[in-house]
Amino acid sequence: MLIKNAAVYTAVHPDPLQADIALEDGKIKAIAPGLSPAPGEEVLDAAGLRAYPGFVDAHSHLALDGYGMGHDSIDYNEMGNIISPQLRGSDSFNPQDRSIEMARQGGVTTVGVGPGSANVLGGTFFAVKTVGDCVDDMILRDPVAMKCAFGENPKRCYRDKGNSARMSTAAKLRETLFAARDYMERKDAAGDDIQKRPKFDLKMESLIPVLRGEIPLKAHAHRADNICTAIRIAREFGLKLTLEHCTEGHLIPEVVARSGCPVAVGPTLTHASKLELAHKSFETPGVLARAGCQVSIITDSSVIPQQYLSLCAGLAVKAGMDPFAALQAITINPAKHLGVADRVGSLEVGKDADLVLTDGDPMVSDTTVKAVFINGRQVVG
Repeated sequence: MLIKNAAVYTAVHPDPLQADIALEDGKIKAIAPGLSPAPGEEVLDAAGLRAYPGFVDAHSHLALDGYGMGHDSIDYNEMGNIISPQLRGSDSFNPQDRSIEMARQGGVTTVGVGPGSANVLGGTFFAVKTVGDCVDDMILRDPVAMKCAFGENPKRCYRDKGNSARMSTAAKLRETLFAARDYMERKDAAGDDIQKRPKFDLKMESLIPVLRGEIPLKAHAHRADNICTAIRIAREFGLKLTLEHCTEGHLIPEVVARSGCPVAVGPTLTHASKLELAHKSFETPGVLARAGCQVSIITDSSVIPQQYLSLCAGLAVKAGMDPFAALQAITINPAKHLGVADRVGSLEVGKDADLVLTDGDPMVSDTTVKAVFINGRQVVG
């Protein structure tokens, strides 16, 4: 397909380019003015429309928290074991869930999906496209991160099972990481000698990619002290870390920036339903971006319906965030956050042909998504 005459917002350069976009074999083949269609090539005239990269949400529970299913059918938390790193979010994903269609109708084409925050270690997140009938055909990368959680949620869920304080949560995470490092070192020392290897332990095996720096810990941390604890433990073990929610990040922007950790801010369009959300603000992503952080804006779907991701970015702009920084916070930054920026997150030649056509600024409420393409196929419009 050849998309003609669009105002192209690449998420790489601040200013739009009036250009055509050629799609071929699921990839972006060319972006330039005055492209001519090949014989038999379908042409879509996008005059008066804007083209954006498909929006990316770095943190959600899409299709794990079933749409209209109720609490008994929620599949994103294991409530029987506070240390559950062996779980894989992709094993709970339901491609037939209605929320996936809603997400792509809002222009969201790639999503980070995984377990919730009941457990100190809850399992792995993965990156998925929002179209398909079987999760195996939708996955962009699996795993992308290991979920861990600080603060009120693991305290509340396991208060009567030995985790009633924040220091208990930190101690359980450290204990598990020490054990996993010992397991990994013994396994490495044994080499090919199966008699010397430690007894197989799926939990420990699941943490080896974290210890080797292949995937980060994805740390649920709202309050400033929880953010600092997550950074401290990651530093102790030499781990990669992403900060999820980062609700009080605006109170310690220099600390967050100095850590170098990517941050995913949200969900903000909600009631302050617990103590650690008391200082939540749409100013937070802008404050952190100005401090030099790599900022993504998230819905934490189903907390905020995923199709409203771009509106959350618009509310951040209203609260003072630079508009281009806000666009990057729902495109290239979350793609980097998930480790899939080589495939999605910006309109560049060679990347996946995931794009959104709108009749105005997608961060404004009266703008309409006119078409959505995933892997070069039109899935909306």
